[in-house]
Formats: sequence, structure tokens, C-alpha cells
Amino acid sequence: MTPTVPHRVVILGGGFGGLQATLALRTAAVSVTLVDRRNFHLFQPLLYQVATGVLSPANIATPLRSLIKHQANAQVILGEAVGVNAKERTLHLAEETLSYDTLIVAAGGRHHYFGHQEWAAHAPGLKTIEDATDIRRRIFTAFEAAEREEDPLKRASFLTFVVVGGGPTGVELAGALAEIVRHTLPREFRRIDTTSARILLIEASAQVLDVFADELPRHAMAALAGLGVTVRSGTMLSHVDADGVLLRHGDLEERIATRTVLWAAGVQGASIGAIIAAATGAALDRAGRIVVGQDCAIAGHPEIFVIGDLAHVGGLDAKPLPGVAPVAMQQGTYVAKLIRARLEHRTMAHFSYRDPGSMATIGRHQAIAQVGRWRLTGTLAWLAWLFIHLMALVRFENRVLVLLQWTWHYLSWNRNARLITGNAPMPSPPAAERVIS
Repeated sequence: MTPTVPHRVVILGGGFGGLQATLALRTAAVSVTLVDRRNFHLFQPLLYQVATGVLSPANIATPLRSLIKHQANAQVILGEAVGVNAKERTLHLAEETLSYDTLIVAAGGRHHYFGHQEWAAHAPGLKTIEDATDIRRRIFTAFEAAEREEDPLKRASFLTFVVVGGGPTGVELAGALAEIVRHTLPREFRRIDTTSARILLIEASAQVLDVFADELPRHAMAALAGLGVTVRSGTMLSHVDADGVLLRHGDLEERIATRTVLWAAGVQGASIGAIIAAATGAALDRAGRIVVGQDCAIAGHPEIFVIGDLAHVGGLDAKPLPGVAPVAMQQGTYVAKLIRARLEHRTMAHFSYRDPGSMATIGRHQAIAQVGRWRLTGTLAWLAWLFIHLMALVRFENRVLVLLQWTWHYLSWNRNARLITGNAPMPSPPAAERVIS
């Protein structure tokens, strides 16, 4: 008698959605292959703390193999997807081909520069460990360069930091920068006053954190102002280069000389999304996300699910779900349950997102939180943010390490992980400032 071959589930991406789907299938009669370009799961909400020197990369990353080592029906393959054959049900990696019965695509997103990809070289975003360490290098190298600079105008350009995008990542980056210049670096340099640094937060809409209830964004803007952050709402970035940015507010343009621009303004679907869409006939929305049905499956291909930042659930006319971890995790759990139901010839209701609430931290004792009708600000919201993010880390040792780092940072204001790494040269002085009318 020929042994029964288990249902083959291939999961592309070891982020929140892909890992959750893998773990949710641990007792199912399936074989799971988890594919990722990296060998670790990354807790992205704390990347900004790596970028600003509070945490080290290892504090927020956990090897995928260690997370599923006790899951007998799962394996990990380190590889990058380059194509899919929907008819033959194969996923093509750079070095091999995997056959599947069900494919779960949880490849995540990438930076969206709204048609100006050339800005990426001067305005890095924050999605990966490499992004975080690159931003960390740029931030702390700017202070080193300012220490050596004799010209006051050129020194001021090194001490000007522009954060583009007033969502949670942008607000958290701006708040962390303010704490660096006001509390961490003073008295460490001999020729510059770090507290004179300018931090500008650029937001195209009328206020930062506009997904929150009205009073919460106003509280956030007041808290940022209290930290010394200048918020430029209703302002668009129209150009960025190695020497600065050009801002547009209505009909007015302003040139800001700066050597450090950080991008937190947009996310689009991973590049594999276009490849999968072409292979399946699926539609893409304007942000490169794959349009899927209410069951997270591609129309005409019920065996292919798309979850997380790469998915636009419910059709082009439906409002996209927010690109946050709870969405991806709930979709991962839902798809795992749906696979079980199909194998048992049962039906399931469509996916429905249960919003657990939103929160953003601004600085020490400053945060906002929105859970249903509840609104929290200040210290209470800050403590809630700390507890929730600490418990969301996937391994006990990560929680202990992060708690110790946070405790030391709280007591001393020090950021022990502010290392300048990488081979990029020290920035040269900026070119003469251009006057644009």
C-alpha cells in the first residue's frame, strides 16, 4: 500500500504572517516548508530602536529554525523566490524548485518612494536590519562630521535631521532623535552643542498620526514640540539629494540643507507580488499589493493565499487593511484554519479583521493609544506600549535582553548600541547652498 503523501504547504516569508501560519499548522496533517531570504524572524516594530542605538539587532531577531525546531511537520529553506508556475503549482527559488498543494505568500512590503526611486540613496527607509544599521551609521556619523567642521553653516547642515512621514515610524524616529540630541550626547562632544540640532518631521497631511482619533494626533504633535521636534504638516517633499531637501507647502518652496534624511512615508508590496500577479492573472493595486478575495485567496487560484502587507483583501474598491503585525498574524491564523477546513471538507466564514487597537510612542513617558472607544496618552499609554511590545517578542531571552536594555536606558539615558558600522566613508562637506525661488 502506497503511503499517503501529506498535503504540501509552502509559505513564502518568515515575518509575522508567515510565521503565524507555520505555527498554526503544527498539529495539522500537512507538511510545511517555510521559505525566507533571511534565516531569522524580525520584530520590525522595534527596528527604530536599533536605528537609534537603544537595542542591538540580535535583541529583536530570532533564528527561524529555533522557532520551529519542535514542529515535526515543518522545515525551513533559506532562499529567494524568483517565480511561480500556477498551473504546475511550483515555486521557483534561485537555486531550486518547490512543489506545493497550497502556497501562502507572506512576502511583506518594501519602501515606496512614489515614483522617485532615486531618492532611496539619500533617504533610506526602515524595513530591515541592514536599513536600521545604515540609519544608525548615518545619524551618529553626522555628529562626528559636525565635530570636525569649522564652517557654521556646513556644521548646521550636519546637525539637521529630516524625517519624512508622520506615521508611527516617523514619529518614533523623530522622538528618538530628539532624546539623542537632548539627553544622550550632550557633554560627549567638545566642539559642538548637540542640543542645537534641528529635527524636522515632514507630513503631507494636516497632522501626524492621522489614523488615530482627533485628540490623539494633537497630543502627539504637542509632545513632539515639547521634545524640540519641528513638525511641518501639510508639506510635501519634492526633491532630495546628498546636500538637502526641497519642501513644498502650497505654492511655497523651501530648501533645507541637511545630510541626514530618513524615509517613513510609504510602503508598497514586495517585488515578488508583480511576478505572482503576472503568473495568476491577479490584479495589483496602486501600491503593488495583490488583490485577493475575502478568504485571502487569489481569484481563480484558491490554492494561493496572500497575507500581510502584500495583500489587498476584498477587491480594489475595498479599503486596504493597515500594514501592521496584527493584520498579518490574524490572516496567518485564518488561512491555517481554512486549510484544515478544506482538508476536512468543511467551509469557513470569510476573514474578518479584529482591530486590537493602535499605539505609538513619542518619547519617554509620551505615547498615545487607541483601543476601541478608549483613549490613552502620556505615561499610561507609554507603559502600555512598553508592556505590549515586550510581550510580543517571540522568545523569552529576547524579552529579558530588551527589558534589561530598556531599564539601563531609562536610568542612564545612555544608548549602548550606537555603533558606527559599515564601510561607507565619512560624509564630505556639503556643496554651497543653492537658492531656489
